[in-house]
Amino acid sequence: MQQVLYGSVDRDQPLIRVPFTRLAVITVCLPLLGLVACIVLALLYHYNEATYTHCEVPNYLPSISAAISLTPERYIWRFSIGLHSAPRFLVAAAYLSFYRGRFSRRLTEQLLSVLTFLLALSENVGLLLLTYVSSNETYSVHKSGFVLFIGSSLFHMMCTCKLWSLIAKYSLSAEEMMSYRWKLRLFLFNGFFGLFAAYFYKRHNAHCEAGRERSHTDLALIWIMDASV
Repeated sequence: MQQVLYGSVDRDQPLIRVPFTRLAVITVCLPLLGLVACIVLALLYHYNEATYTHCEVPNYLPSISAAISLTPERYIWRFSIGLHSAPRFLVAAAYLSFYRGRFSRRLTEQLLSVLTFLLALSENVGLLLLTYVSSNETYSVHKSGFVLFIGSSLFHMMCTCKLWSLIAKYSLSAEEMMSYRWKLRLFLFNGFFGLFAAYFYKRHNAHCEAGRERSHTDLALIWIMDASV
């Protein structure tokens, strides 16, 4: 449960109560809906520009980078990620507080909690960087943000699974056991699709095959973006 406190004398009384599950669902849906809107608009109004490749082979679908770099798609995407990023910072801070409470007397786990928090911040910064600096503007910065986002996402989920494996080891809560199992499944799927995306990205750039590589890569990246929240 996320709470916002009064700024008056009654500091211990929450001003707003937002269920954590509802906050998580809204946070996940923002980039997904924004991305779908960008791809649909790119297909309807900017198909040739969105499916253009450096080696000039035909594509069936636009890449994510191309779809979010056009106008007005870029503004829809930036608006969605701007709203999406704020709750992610709050969730990272909430998890750090939770971990520190659970591992208050264990130095190794405390350090791992801090590392997980820093990776969550790095992941979010990478997402903001690749969002607000498009590939058409400064490709090197966009690419660096993309690599930072993917790398931080994988390591963040790995550290999270490690911490929750320790929690689940000594916990009798069915809710915490379910949370750990879902985190582990998402991490494995995330890692698989990360390798899947990297393979097709390299294959497309090396062979310039028409159509499927870029589409497969984008499907993988859509999964990574949703699973890493």
